[in-house]
Formats: sequence, structure tokens, C-alpha cells
Amino acid sequence: MVVLILVGFEESREELHGLTSVLWKRTAAWAFRFAVLLGLVLLAMKFKAGDQPMHAIYLHWKLPLVFLLLMFSEMSPKALAARKRGAPLLAFVLFLLVVFVSVNGAAFGSTLAKAHLGPYSGSMEAGR
Repeated sequence: MVVLILVGFEESREELHGLTSVLWKRTAAWAFRFAVLLGLVLLAMKFKAGDQPMHAIYLHWKLPLVFLLLMFSEMSPKALAARKRGAPLLAFVLFLLVVFVSVNGAAFGSTLAKAHLGPYSGSMEAGR
């Protein structure tokens, strides 16, 4: 967020030109890369432990958003060097969306099968 605020200062002061690009490349891009690698390691650890994390529906939303976030984060230094803010702003919005999906994962439900209650006979007398 600080990098995006600095973009406004770059326009008014020529000696700051390129600062946001370097800051994004050295801070935000590496933070996103590390977070994605850590997330993949944790996902692999869940699989190895016998858990089934893919049954959580929120993960089906989160994974594409994370890879879009990584893509826009990698495009951001070049865009900032050209004084364009689209890619970094999209990366920031996708970051907020990924955090929302992660924190509210229970709201999305699960694909686990419901408890089986037995065969349905179609009449009330069969249950007595």
C-alpha cells in the first residue's frame, strides 16, 4: 500500500522516478512469492497428513485468485516504471479478496457427503 502511495510523489518529483518500481520488486513481489511457496508447502503437508483440503469449496476460489495475484504482482514493477498503476492496484485488490476468502472459508461450505440416513421407503409405516 505504501508503494502505491509513493506513486503520487513520483509524478511531482522527478528524482523519485523509478523508486516505486524498485520498492515493489524488492518488497511486495518477494513477499507474494514467499507466501505462495509457503501456502503450497502447507497444502502438501495437509495432503501428506491424510487430510482432504480440496473438499473445502473456498480453496477452489482461493487458488485461482492467488495465481492471478502472483501474475499481477510480477507485472507490477514494469508497470510502475512506466508510471501505470493498473497491475499493482489489481494485485492489491486481489490480495484483499484472497484474505477475505481465506478468513471466511466456512461461509463457502464443503463438498463432503452428508451423513447417510438409510434408504427412503416412501411411506410413514416403514419407519414404525
